Amino acid sequence: MSVELFNNGKHICVMFSDLVSEGEGESVQSNQFLIVQDGNGILLDPGGVLTYNDLFITMNKYFPPKQLKYVFASHADPDIIASLPRWISGSETRLLISAIWSRFVPHFCPQGKTEGRIIPIPDEGTLLPFGDTTFQILPAHFLHSEGNLQFYDPVSRILFSGDMGASMMPGKVSTTPVADFDQHLPFIRGFHSRYMVSNKVCRYWASMVRKLDPEWIVPQHGAPYKGKEMVGRFLDWIEALPCGIDLVTQEMYKAPTSLNVTP
Repeated sequence: MSVELFNNGKHICVMFSDLVSEGEGESVQSNQFLIVQDGNGILLDPGGVLTYNDLFITMNKYFPPKQLKYVFASHADPDIIASLPRWISGSETRLLISAIWSRFVPHFCPQGKTEGRIIPIPDEGTLLPFGDTTFQILPAHFLHSEGNLQFYDPVSRILFSGDMGASMMPGKVSTTPVADFDQHLPFIRGFHSRYMVSNKVCRYWASMVRKLDPEWIVPQHGAPYKGKEMVGRFLDWIEALPCGIDLVTQEMYKAPTSLNVTP
C-alpha cells in the first residue's frame, strides 16, 4: 500500500510503509519513498529485495520505471539498499550515497554493474537540481551511520530523515502522523538512545533543521511528524537526549565470563 504525502498536480511524494512490517518473519519494518516530478522520479531508501516488486508496480502508475533518474541512500545498511542490484539492472538509475560508502556499494552488485552509476556525495552534502526543483542532500553524519545523509524537498517541505525520528512500533505501522508526542515517546526513546552517537551531534542536527523549518519530518521507520508543533516537540526532545557514547561506561567493556547465547 502507498499513500501520497504531497501532491500539487505536478510534484508528488509517495510513502510506502507496509511492504516490510515489524514482526514479519525476522525483518524490521521500514518505509520507502518516491518523489515524482515531470514524468520522472527519485527513489529514497528503497530497501531490500522484499520491497522491490511492489515499488516497481506502483512506480508504473507515475512513469516507466526504466526511466527512474536516481536512487538515494541515506546510508548503506541492507534495509536501505539491499535491492540495489535489481534497480541497477532494471533501470538507468544512478545512486546518490555518501562518498564514505561509495566504494562499498559494488559489494552489493554483480561485478562491473555499478561502473559510472554511483554519485559520491561529499561530507558537506550538496544541492541536487531536478527539473525546476533543487533538492538539498544534507549532512547527518553519526545519526546513526558515520556517512549519513538526509534528503530535503523544498516543494513539499518534507525532510526525509533516515533513522532520525524512527519509531519501533508494534503491529502494522500507520502512515498517519504522530498526534500525541508524549504517547509516542516509548517507541522512539530506546532506539535513539542506542543508535544516535551523542547528544552533541543531535544538537548540531537540530540547529540545522530549525533553519530549514520543514513541515514534515519523515523517518525510514515508523510514523512521520507533521506540523510546527510536532516537529518542534521532536527537535526539543532530541537536542536534550543523552545517547550513544554519552551513556557508555566501563561496565559495558568487559570480557564475558558466561555463555549468553544458545549455540
